[in-house]
Amino acid sequence: MGDDLDGMYDTFKALLDSFPPAEAVKRLEQFGVSPDVVELIRERHEQQTIRIKELQEPQAVVMDGRDTWYTGPQKKDKCWPAIKELLLKDGWSEDPGIRSLDDSSTRIVSLLNHPKEKSFSTRGLVVGYVQSGKTTNFTSVMAKAADRGYKLFIVLAGIHNGLRRQTQARLVQQLVEPNPSLWSQLTGLDKDFTPQENPAGYFGRSNRTHVLCVVKKNATVLRKLAGWLGKASEYLQGCPALIIDDEADQATVATKSINPLILQIMGHLPRSAYVGYTASPFANLLIDPGAQDLYPKDFIVNLPKPEGHFGTEVLFGRYALDGEDPEQLDDGHDMIRSVPDDDVSAVRPETKADVEGFEPFITDTLRRAVDYFWLVTAARRVRGTGNPHNTMLIHTSVNTSVHNSFKTPLEQLRSRFVRSLSTGDADFLERLRGLWDEETKRVPASEFGETKVRFDDLLPELPTVLSSCRIIMDNSSSEDRLDYENGPVVAIAVGGNTLSRGLTLEGLSVNYFVRSVSAYDTLLQMGRWFGFRNGYADLPRIWMTDELAEWFRHLATVETEMRRDIDVYMTESENPMTFAVRLRTHPALRVTAAAKMRDAVVAASSYGGKRIQTHYFHTNAQWLGGNITAARALVASATANAVAIEERPSEGRYVFRDVPHDIVIDFLSSYKFHEKSPENDADLIIQYIRKRVSAAGSLRRWNIAVVGNPRGGGFPFSPRVRVGLNTRARLKPSGPAADFADIKTLMSRRDAAVDLAGEVSGLTEKGIMEERRKQLPDTGLLVLYPIDKVSEPTPAKKLRAPLNAEEDVIGVGLVFPEPREADSTVEGYISADLSQVPIEDEDYGLLDGEDA
Repeated sequence: MGDDLDGMYDTFKALLDSFPPAEAVKRLEQFGVSPDVVELIRERHEQQTIRIKELQEPQAVVMDGRDTWYTGPQKKDKCWPAIKELLLKDGWSEDPGIRSLDDSSTRIVSLLNHPKEKSFSTRGLVVGYVQSGKTTNFTSVMAKAADRGYKLFIVLAGIHNGLRRQTQARLVQQLVEPNPSLWSQLTGLDKDFTPQENPAGYFGRSNRTHVLCVVKKNATVLRKLAGWLGKASEYLQGCPALIIDDEADQATVATKSINPLILQIMGHLPRSAYVGYTASPFANLLIDPGAQDLYPKDFIVNLPKPEGHFGTEVLFGRYALDGEDPEQLDDGHDMIRSVPDDDVSAVRPETKADVEGFEPFITDTLRRAVDYFWLVTAARRVRGTGNPHNTMLIHTSVNTSVHNSFKTPLEQLRSRFVRSLSTGDADFLERLRGLWDEETKRVPASEFGETKVRFDDLLPELPTVLSSCRIIMDNSSSEDRLDYENGPVVAIAVGGNTLSRGLTLEGLSVNYFVRSVSAYDTLLQMGRWFGFRNGYADLPRIWMTDELAEWFRHLATVETEMRRDIDVYMTESENPMTFAVRLRTHPALRVTAAAKMRDAVVAASSYGGKRIQTHYFHTNAQWLGGNITAARALVASATANAVAIEERPSEGRYVFRDVPHDIVIDFLSSYKFHEKSPENDADLIIQYIRKRVSAAGSLRRWNIAVVGNPRGGGFPFSPRVRVGLNTRARLKPSGPAADFADIKTLMSRRDAAVDLAGEVSGLTEKGIMEERRKQLPDTGLLVLYPIDKVSEPTPAKKLRAPLNAEEDVIGVGLVFPEPREADSTVEGYISADLSQVPIEDEDYGLLDGEDA
């Protein structure tokens, strides 16, 4: 029976090439296969689909009732095995590299419709990381879809020629060249789409090849493609098409020209699947799910972070999310270098009126960044490992004339460097040695499994580094472009949007970045330094303003929270139509461009089960003094109104139990949260407390805790309540310390259990919340922390500096009970006052031009 069943199952799999699963089963029945055998085949197929559905990674949220037909590659496949072979030759490992790619691409293909269904219009979204191999993933998806019968493949490759050309080259190399007889191309390396004379030649029954079309998101190009497909409609009824939208958040969402044209193209394809790929899905997930749009109504897939990937969090650190132990988070690596605010006007025009005739000045920080780039390139030649290319990116403006103005000053800088090197200028060489030794000391090579390259070993490499270094103005108006296809490249690239999205900058090690942007997704995409740094993970550096570095730290937190939300909703079996992602708002960052956000202006917040804490503070005496007064008034009211008071001076802790909620509201009305802490919005928190009290009878009573240092009793909240001061060092400011401090973490996990009975020291964060639900289901917790105004960091905390506030600081933590039933929500606008922020938004004028 076993061999017979295997043979019948192979027959069933062969039928799946021509029919969806239900139809294939009917065919077996028509062939006279017994009901018992049909049932066994059905069960085996179901087991295969369950294996695909239950893959731990990638996580997916899927519309109910979608039929999983694809269960993985087969022996007769041609396209996927060719990609696998190429990747193994390129040094990919079987496990986890190829296995992870195989699993994730199989999962995505399983969520497409069977190509032989009569009609379908699928919409999905795949969330990856910036520079993390999304192109390889969608190429693998295309290969597996082609192996199963998808015919037409349209790839929307950004809005610039550079990315379109790079994508075309990759797809030709990995799909077309290994199987040239299986593919026809509508576009070429240097040729975007132009209408072909004979659609039947591509889509007629006599042509069995797959059709590849790689186009820019440019209105003129897409209009031509839509018109041509419209004329070919008689051939497209049985043509399953897969549309891959690379950088799906750019130009696709809510743009007047591009969005309708993509929908028009899909309208000409009765069997079509649209899959967006993005590393910044903020815009895509804020589309109104009910609109006839490109919202990913059928599935959202969250790709795992690949091993060895440099992301926002690695470089900038981030804040703790709910349920995380703050002590387990580090501050990122010491790779960010400060560009003083005074330098900005020297490298970018302050206003549009200053653009014409602008001449940049090579500041000390820019010269230091360029010098370091040449040293890194020499050091990488000594190591002789990893990517053969070396690139530096200078990104100060989107304006092409500003880019072009850098050419002469940079070439003059190189000439001076060469002259000093050739004459053996002792002061010059000592300066270079000092720069190299300082940088390699701040980021030890040993932390990344590398060995430090000595300055004397890299010095002989510098003359050839300088002679081979090209200075390229890469923008939409320049002829000179980055080209990694003709041997190793050493280049300093000055550019804007052509370099900021999608395009892979090979061997990127140094970035000088001062451009202001106003949206999460634009900011995230600007991070060309994200990606893989095999063989030189200790060497990348980024020069940027302190404000931008802070924005990126906040962004790392937003990004991590959003990805975690996706995973949480996936495990809770939400479907994409009810899916909603909470986004923290930042006062100087719009979530995404206003046009994309038209469906997400109001954000509803719920604090149920959350733990929020202060980590931003002003450092001036007046602001801090007001918070000390508010805290002392709270302790006085809690002392007078608490049902019970627990004094634990040996632990530096006091707990005031069952304090009326109006006392907490009075405190929140007088305590000042820093304006850069939108998650600590006192008005929203007060509104939430009042709603819970009136709607559910919850939060009527609060426990107030004071948590200090058990050593010393130097800070008096009242005659009865004195505790030692806590130490909370600030993140080290790169420039002069202003009236601002970020301590990053205030509460420890243990503090969220300060009012719980019994042994809690061994509980996890989840365990603490579970215990709170049992012991204090309706009681809120407010914790006061007195913080030493000096707060010297420990020597191990290299990225920390003394707090150096003018007065001691009062930190506040709030822990809200998890609601037993539906939670209350309070609404706040996702918006920001951008009047004082110099903003350069993305230029979408290229979308409608003849050639982008």
